[in-house]
Amino acid sequence: MKLLIDFFPIILFFAAFKVWGIYAATAVAIVATIAQIAYLRIKTGKVETMQWLSLGVIVLFGGATLIAHDENFIKWKPTVLYWLMGGALLVGLVLFKKNFLKSLMGAQLQLPEPVWTTLNWAWTGFFAVMGVLNLWVAYNFDTDTWVNFKMFGGMGLMLVFIVGQAFYLGRYLKDGEQAPSQERGHE
Repeated sequence: MKLLIDFFPIILFFAAFKVWGIYAATAVAIVATIAQIAYLRIKTGKVETMQWLSLGVIVLFGGATLIAHDENFIKWKPTVLYWLMGGALLVGLVLFKKNFLKSLMGAQLQLPEPVWTTLNWAWTGFFAVMGVLNLWVAYNFDTDTWVNFKMFGGMGLMLVFIVGQAFYLGRYLKDGEQAPSQERGHE
């Protein structure tokens, strides 16, 4: 159910685009994201920081798209979100010496410190690449191709990245027990 709630705005954006075009889809995405946040606030009493950030970005870039009647603004939205997430991980690690991934997931996963650092760098790099890839598709292909990439390419690449991480982490997790204190074979 959480996965459906998380992907609710993008699924509606995709469907609305196919039926009514980019401007209606943008309006639908804004309303869907507001509805998503309201639902989470009512149902759970809390909304994660990234969800608030996503709402701000869609309202800003979606609103600019509708006001200026220029689809380039909405095409920048995923890149801005990717770069904000990657930037937060980078700034946390480099400036504040804090691994935000470990802060978020440390209660669920017991990993050696070097593995947490590797994961943080991997996600930072992934978000940076995804931001560039989004812009490359947005400016080298038509809007229909960009929307299809946003729906299937972006999610597909995220899935492949997560599966790759699962294989990497498998070396450190044994039947739900804590990983060894030293990283084995980490290059």
